[in-house]
Amino acid sequence: MSPFLLGFIVYLVLILVTASLTLRMNKTQADFLLAGRRLNVWVATLSERASGESAWLLLGLPAAAMTMGLVESWTVIGIIAGIGFSWWAVASGLRRETEKYQALTLPEYFARRFGGSGQMIRVVAALIIIFFYSFYVSAQFNGAGKVLHVTLDLPQGTGIAIGAVIIILYTMMGGFFAVAWTDVVQALIMFSTLVILPIVALTELSDQGLSLEASGTMASWTGGKTGWAAVAAIISGLSWGLGYSGQPHTVTRYMSFKKIEQIKKGRVVALVWAVPAFLGAMVIGLVGYKLYPAGTFTDSEQLMPFMATQLLPGWLAGIFVSGAIAAMMSTADSQLLVGTSAIAEDILHRGLGIELSPKRLVLMSRLVTLGLGAAGFLLALYSDKLIFSMVSYAWSGLGSSFGPAILLTLHWKKCTGRGVLAGMMTGAASTVIWSNIDFLENAISVRLVSFVLASLAIVIFSLLDSKSSSRNEGRAECPT
Repeated sequence: MSPFLLGFIVYLVLILVTASLTLRMNKTQADFLLAGRRLNVWVATLSERASGESAWLLLGLPAAAMTMGLVESWTVIGIIAGIGFSWWAVASGLRRETEKYQALTLPEYFARRFGGSGQMIRVVAALIIIFFYSFYVSAQFNGAGKVLHVTLDLPQGTGIAIGAVIIILYTMMGGFFAVAWTDVVQALIMFSTLVILPIVALTELSDQGLSLEASGTMASWTGGKTGWAAVAAIISGLSWGLGYSGQPHTVTRYMSFKKIEQIKKGRVVALVWAVPAFLGAMVIGLVGYKLYPAGTFTDSEQLMPFMATQLLPGWLAGIFVSGAIAAMMSTADSQLLVGTSAIAEDILHRGLGIELSPKRLVLMSRLVTLGLGAAGFLLALYSDKLIFSMVSYAWSGLGSSFGPAILLTLHWKKCTGRGVLAGMMTGAASTVIWSNIDFLENAISVRLVSFVLASLAIVIFSLLDSKSSSRNEGRAECPT
């Protein structure tokens, strides 16, 4: 057995053992979907970081940096700012309010918060989650296929199948407990990969007598663009940060904290993890551009696993390439769980009123997880889109549908249920429309446009409600 394969197998065994140990912790639906709101600060925070960063971080971002150069620095800046903003503006308020309304999911929180229009919000929110997560989960499975193809020379379809089976299995077994605790392992592996591999790569670059200094468009902070095109390139990168306040699979981590007071420490831990990780991903791409000539890869998103196998001892490469698998698993499992909650809890249990015993509710959730995973696998198998583009699409749709709704619900007193509903629908619709019209997407990022339009929709409809007594049924004050 090769040292690389041994390292990879050790990682997989560790993940499955962790999942099996959490199997008996799921006695109720609250346990399966939210770990009973009793995670400590380290588990909750590292789980948020691992689930928040997917195959995009270890495959997509280095590939973008290798092909686009310094212009991708704006993406890194925007993301780090977005992470910090979400922890400060969303975490404490959402933890407090979801416990107050005894809500296990975002759709359930909005439904209970806004009364009259709540049922419609619940259904629309659940459908948006299911739609966009189908693309997001398939991107993670696709990433598993690419990594295993490069490192073990497996057919990409086989790699996709292996990744899908492992992720679906341990998510079904342990629910939120399994996802959170495996996320801790995965977050540590991802962090190690994104810190150590760039250092080794920089050392190799120096040994070959090369420097990191770029030229031409690679050295341009605007990608060689001028005028409005340059501004649009900068905005596009920075706009990635807008999505963090509205990703259901990350904000649910705030809801799982045992104590609200722990969130202050969680903010620090999250940023200490994020800054080196994103800078490391950027460096991997820039070094890759210098080390490997054009044509080395048929797919630029193969850079990170290729670099690891070229520059590291086999056993260490096996563990660090597992960092890419960890990024996919930690995101896909969280997304599967949120998708499961949207169907099992928000539609079947709350929406249709299907009443089952606690054990049968957990069983239903596990079956829904299996079905969602199978759908994501099929989409990954037949999709030819890059991970970067699929994640960007889903990120925009989820971030604009839920980000403005969460922020304004928590921080604007005049926010109403109809306003939230209008914002969700606007965010989802504008993402779908804008992303499919090339000249619009090239003019300005869909991530910014959809977020702004969704925010405006909430404000406009909420103000209309406040002026019309006939619409007071759907109105509810929001906490400051």
